[in-house]
Amino acid sequence: MTQLYDQIGRNYSDFRKPDHRIAAEISNALGDAQHIVNIGAGAGAGAYEPADRALIAIEPSETMIKQRPANAAPVIRASAMDLPFADQTFDAALAVLTLHHWPDRIRGLCEMSRVANHWVILTWESPETDFWLTRDYLPHFLETDRALFPPWFRTHPKIIDVRTIPIPHDCEDGFFCAYWRKPEAYPDPNIQSAISTFSRVGKHEAGIEKIRRDLADGSWRRRNHDILEKTQLDLGYRLVIGEGDA
Repeated sequence: MTQLYDQIGRNYSDFRKPDHRIAAEISNALGDAQHIVNIGAGAGAGAYEPADRALIAIEPSETMIKQRPANAAPVIRASAMDLPFADQTFDAALAVLTLHHWPDRIRGLCEMSRVANHWVILTWESPETDFWLTRDYLPHFLETDRALFPPWFRTHPKIIDVRTIPIPHDCEDGFFCAYWRKPEAYPDPNIQSAISTFSRVGKHEAGIEKIRRDLADGSWRRRNHDILEKTQLDLGYRLVIGEGDA
């Protein structure tokens, strides 16, 4: 079956690098787990795979698998909805910014609980504060992503903890909100190509052109001067920790 990232992921590894601060939060959430399965692992470089633990990656897209470095963890081409492992094979299951691509989130979460003692998920929920990109330029992106990212973890029975992950102004990764203090990045088609929202939602040309105009005439800076001194923002990214079926 053709995957979205078979189409849009060709230069994904050029722009999606793990941010060391987010990586530290994920490592902390994994605790003392030594045997880990990373679900929706992508190209490896941006998947926050801890190098000091035994890890197996699961990825459905052949395009992404081909971009994994030679020294990356071993990968199996498979779906999060049907993990090819026995019950409680792993100490922990990891999923980083991937749940919105799963055709059946409930089934995928059940599979994570089945194969691991506990699980760690980096996901997103609609931020309480306005993000200038979706507020002023791409409001339909937010409307679409709210449907894809419901706050399922607020009521899930196996949740142990939900942690806020603030996004630093110099974030080393290239996900959707990572460039909140670098507005000049969003008009770059190469950067857009590594952010799945631009491919899933489409119709962003008018908003991107408005960003260019507002940067050129100073409107963006006048409107958003208050964030230029901030070093990090809560933009809705959450680290969710849950328990397995054991």
